[in-house]
Amino acid sequence: MDASVIKAILFDLDNTLIETSRAGECAIQKTRELLKRSLVVDDDIITSICDMFKHKLHHEKFDPAAGRSIDEVRVGHWEESIKETVDSSPAALPAQCYHMWKNSRLALLSFSPELCSLLKKLRKRYKLLLLTNGNSQTQREKVKAVGCEGFFDAVVFGGDHAEQKPFPSIFKLCFDLLQVEAQDCIMVGDSLDTDIQGGFSAQVRATVWINSTGDAVPVGSVTPDYTIPSVLDMENILAQLN
Repeated sequence: MDASVIKAILFDLDNTLIETSRAGECAIQKTRELLKRSLVVDDDIITSICDMFKHKLHHEKFDPAAGRSIDEVRVGHWEESIKETVDSSPAALPAQCYHMWKNSRLALLSFSPELCSLLKKLRKRYKLLLLTNGNSQTQREKVKAVGCEGFFDAVVFGGDHAEQKPFPSIFKLCFDLLQVEAQDCIMVGDSLDTDIQGGFSAQVRATVWINSTGDAVPVGSVTPDYTIPSVLDMENILAQLN
């Protein structure tokens, strides 16, 4: 293969290949219904509980050394959110909310038929690697729910390693797994801070930002080499690069 040709593509998972944010919002709606059945409160209180959970989830710092599993930590998010909003509630409600939210979200995650077709086509020509940040258990559950490991030559869970995206070390691990150099690869993801900055710092050939909302690149942020609204537009980018 010519040295100037792309040999490998590194893909992010959440909100790049799967619509995690959309699934999360749908799961929150199902959990709202559970809260409404369990608490005699108005809709504003239910909204406050759910918003508080989402805030805690967004700012979550999970430390395995603390002795609690990720499931226990997230049950705790619901417990705190309920206790900080209402005077009393059923003892089992936080765990019920967590499992409703978690299972509903996982059930909604999938690869579209169009994405499956694209990945199969790309894998005939390129090495494909899935590189996802986050707690390893949580990310493995998503990968299992989607059933997507077979589309990739390797899957790397950032939570298994000392450093996650955007640190160059985890990209070096990916290059070694695929037996390629940084300049042989492109990085595709929705996060400027982790995917695009990480690819830039690791000196990949090009970075591709999945920008489904059409937002402008914030002032001071790393600038992606390419921007597309959907991963399904990848072939246009590859045609330009090759």
